[in-house]
Amino acid sequence: MSNPIGRQDKDTLRTLFGRDKPVIGVVHLMPLPGAPRYDDEGVEAIYERGLSDARAYLSGGCDAVIVENHGDVPFAKPDDIGPETSAHMAVVADRIRRELGRPIGINVLANAAIPALAIASASSASFIRVNQWANAYIANEGFVEGESARAMRYRAHLRARGVRIFADAHVKHGAHAIVADRPVEEQVKDLVFFDADVVIATGQRTGHAADLGYIRMIKEAASLPTLVGSGVTHDNANDILSVADGVIIASALKYDGVWWNAVELERVKRFIAGLGR
Repeated sequence: MSNPIGRQDKDTLRTLFGRDKPVIGVVHLMPLPGAPRYDDEGVEAIYERGLSDARAYLSGGCDAVIVENHGDVPFAKPDDIGPETSAHMAVVADRIRRELGRPIGINVLANAAIPALAIASASSASFIRVNQWANAYIANEGFVEGESARAMRYRAHLRARGVRIFADAHVKHGAHAIVADRPVEEQVKDLVFFDADVVIATGQRTGHAADLGYIRMIKEAASLPTLVGSGVTHDNANDILSVADGVIIASALKYDGVWWNAVELERVKRFIAGLGR
């Protein structure tokens, strides 16, 4: 019998985005209903801001976007996230996909793979991002466990096997002392073993750049397409893309380089024009 382990599509990025070295912009949604910072001014402003940011990314030359509830700080753990989050994210994700016709991904913070899959199914999204797919760590939210076992069964239940899994390796915003007796390379291999399709390398926090040697180590350990998911800027993008298979970017393309600001179209155009892809 053939071994089904570790037989993921090595051309996942080209399959999804039609090119190598994709650039994926992050749509940081404003606080959603149910989140502490929601200002009760209605949801249409949230949807329009999400659409506006997605338009700027994609018209400026990005290949795809990830829709993320980054305004919902402080983030809840997966079992504490209410259905209202999934409902509102599904609406804005569907509007983005219908209007712009490009691949979209979903990331529900913190580490909520099952809501992300539900949203992806409802909005015909192509992939989800999961920050802790295997093993466990101590995050800002507390103890966070890998979601792969529950999530893969839920994906099968939804008949949504076409939704790809983008999984972070040694994810930012947390401490990995629980698994510190195992090298990072082994933790990366766990993502492959648990059927992730793409691996994401990050720095220590949002906007923090990962060292090129660290990125190379993760890519070599993964033997899967590897993206860099934080700290990408105009100045370091080409160096990063000389090692990684693509980038996920947000802060550097916002007004004043601040993640909670709107996406600045001219910044996106300058960034894409400066790439040596």
